[in-house]
Amino acid sequence: MSGLPEGYRLSFDLADADAVAAHDFLTRSYWSPGISLETVRRGMEHSVCCTVHTAAGQVAMARVVSDLATFAYLSDVYVLEDHQGQGIAQAMMSALFDYPDLRGLRRWMLFTRDAHSLYARYGWEPLEHPERAMLLDLPEACS
Repeated sequence: MSGLPEGYRLSFDLADADAVAAHDFLTRSYWSPGISLETVRRGMEHSVCCTVHTAAGQVAMARVVSDLATFAYLSDVYVLEDHQGQGIAQAMMSALFDYPDLRGLRRWMLFTRDAHSLYARYGWEPLEHPERAMLLDLPEACS
């Protein structure tokens, strides 16, 4: 896959996606502490998952929840600390935007606390009308 350093492999095949590896990271992330392995598995099974692997295993993931017609929600994007700074997140973003089932969608959404500059490179911007957006946040539902 273009943009990845040598020794890395990107996959959209759910059979390649390692829910245990994703769970290991997500349980220590700011957005899903304490999430159960079953919830991670179920979320991955019902999403488009882009994963990146080395010979040692999965080192990155980005998950997209979508109706595959008009809307997509980008979630659970991570690159393990030892693999950051090598363009892996950018390669996943490019691959997701080029993925046939996700092309031509009218609207994408995401929540991030600290990666605004990454997403801005791909045209993401703060909500133009935040007063139109609403959120029902039930974090305890996914533990």
